Amino acid sequence: MPLQTSKKMLLDAQAGGYAVGAFNVENMEMVKAVIKAAEELKAPVMLQTTPSTIKYGTVETFAAIVAAEAGKATVPVCLHLDHGSSYELAKQCLESGYTSVMIDGSKEELEGNIAVSKMVVDEAKKYDIPVEAELGKVGGKEDDLEVEVDTNTDPQEAVEFVEKTGIDSLAVAIGTAHGFYVGTPVLDKNRLDEIKKLVSIPLVLHGASGIADEEVSDCVSRGICKVNFATELRVAYTDAIKKLIVEKPETFDPKAFGKVGMEAVTELVKNRMKVCGCDGKAV
Repeated sequence: MPLQTSKKMLLDAQAGGYAVGAFNVENMEMVKAVIKAAEELKAPVMLQTTPSTIKYGTVETFAAIVAAEAGKATVPVCLHLDHGSSYELAKQCLESGYTSVMIDGSKEELEGNIAVSKMVVDEAKKYDIPVEAELGKVGGKEDDLEVEVDTNTDPQEAVEFVEKTGIDSLAVAIGTAHGFYVGTPVLDKNRLDEIKKLVSIPLVLHGASGIADEEVSDCVSRGICKVNFATELRVAYTDAIKKLIVEKPETFDPKAFGKVGMEAVTELVKNRMKVCGCDGKAV
């Protein structure tokens, strides 16, 4: 089917008490692997590209690949800009066929974040495309953005932010981090509960790679409607290729490497979809 926007996906998740899995993809193989998992589990799915991935492959290339694969799928597929670094990049993605965009102005002070997020929302309205934004700072490293100190989302600021920007979903900082964790993360779930009480739009959890399954599920039960997975997909893909190189060093066909990488990603994504509770929810 044609690419879908994230709007209905996330509102359905909010109403149904589950979360949509959102998976960062780096190449054609990962696109195919994620959609295969969604097909097998009958799950709605969001595929995401970061600014560095776009720089590597171009907006037009990823839009074309994902649209082609989604067109063959029987489940809803959305193409999302993850951690959009500027209004200009978000606009480029909108023009190229992305069906959801995130603008990450969290490095700015509140007013600056509101301003750039509102600009993207106003532009996205021309395409009837939903916008995600982030308030607070999720720690760790995502592309070229590195945050050393976590600054969790202030619930009252979240109310102001949502009202002034008109965004469709809000990524909250509650103690998660991008990349893998050093030690066990402590999530501020009481803060999540408070934000959920005050904000009506779907909430998003970033930095889920490395968080225990039961922790992710608990966050979903508390109102998270979209969960991002990135680092662990990259690791699964490359580890499978490394294993093949060790076991069969004579292998030279790139398709052989892609095949084992895809199989590893598909299995991981299926597990994460079940954790989010979106399996069987494709409508």
